[in-house]
Amino acid sequence: MAPVTQTRPKSTSWWNSAQNRALVFQVLLAAAVIAFFVYIGRNTVHNLEQRGIATGFGFLNQKAGFGIIMHLIPYDESYTYGRTFLVGLLNTVLVSGLGIVFATILGFIVGVARLSPNWLISRMAAVYIETFRNVPLLLQIFFWYFAVLRALPAPRQSLHIGSGVFLNIRGVFLPRPIFEDGFGWVTGAFVFCIIATIILKRWATRRQEATGEQFPVFLTSLAAFLILPTLAFFLTGKPLHWEYPELKGFNFRGGIAVIPELTALLTALTIYTATFIAEIVRSGIQSVSHGQTEAAYALGLRPGKTLRLVIIPQAMRVIIPQLTSQYLNLTKNSSLATAIGYPDLVSVFAGTTLNQTGQALEVIAMTMSVYLSLSLLISLFMNWYNKRSMLKER
Repeated sequence: MAPVTQTRPKSTSWWNSAQNRALVFQVLLAAAVIAFFVYIGRNTVHNLEQRGIATGFGFLNQKAGFGIIMHLIPYDESYTYGRTFLVGLLNTVLVSGLGIVFATILGFIVGVARLSPNWLISRMAAVYIETFRNVPLLLQIFFWYFAVLRALPAPRQSLHIGSGVFLNIRGVFLPRPIFEDGFGWVTGAFVFCIIATIILKRWATRRQEATGEQFPVFLTSLAAFLILPTLAFFLTGKPLHWEYPELKGFNFRGGIAVIPELTALLTALTIYTATFIAEIVRSGIQSVSHGQTEAAYALGLRPGKTLRLVIIPQAMRVIIPQLTSQYLNLTKNSSLATAIGYPDLVSVFAGTTLNQTGQALEVIAMTMSVYLSLSLLISLFMNWYNKRSMLKER
């Protein structure tokens, strides 16, 4: 019997390894990208030095010298450019946050109405969606600002809406709450109700899973919110009064003033984004098998409870990812505020501050970083919520 000879595998060179070649090309690509940005950076710094433009963030400590018509924190002309950045940032966060809340509520209502068996309601929802979704957002902002709010009467001929509420070309004027000593007990009672509602909701869920019996969480929580803070309010001697706006000279003084720029921008963002959210809600509901609805009806559930307890929870896995994109779009679309003079970050910081200081590189970099950070925070929160809302398969 001839001896068996073992052949050694043929060794390959280092370069013929696909893994090694991929590593080399990745290193070369990374080096090229770094070299490109270094070249761009050095070229930018050289051009700025040639034009005598200073670099750095020292301008944030300089006096701004211009006023802002709306600010959520104390501000006047004596504050610095750093303060203008905070004022613009808070105004952007305000209009974006309110827009997300209002657009979500309106979008869910219209999305459900779009599937209503009532012919008139479903057609009205369809007309609303097709009308406002296909009109550019900037044009809608101009419509609400120039055609609606700028056509309101002067302060002396203001429209009186309810107790202490006035509407005119300068905006909406509302009573301002003045909190006195002891109101902290009312706030504490309200916070206690929130915590108690969360605990009650979890207990009711576990109870339903164990016994199949439901507990009226909503009615119980509503009663707690009505009773406990009210009791705390009266027992502490009504520590709250209102400051009503009064016409003095050419404008109203006191109270809360909502400028027309904010009203127009918020209205346009809400109505425009709600059309897309409504379609997302409609597609999410239609993605749930009709057998689920029939099974719920067979168990004796009414249409309202079937929608709330069976259809919507299953549709959320389709709705939430698309809803995240609309929240991001709304936040970025808020930068159109500069078209009507609403003092958001782009208008105040990337507009006036940039023109006065000439620090284009730093101002634009800070502005872009803010929008990037806001988008990442929204995505992070929605991904967390999406993970918690996913159906648990057993």
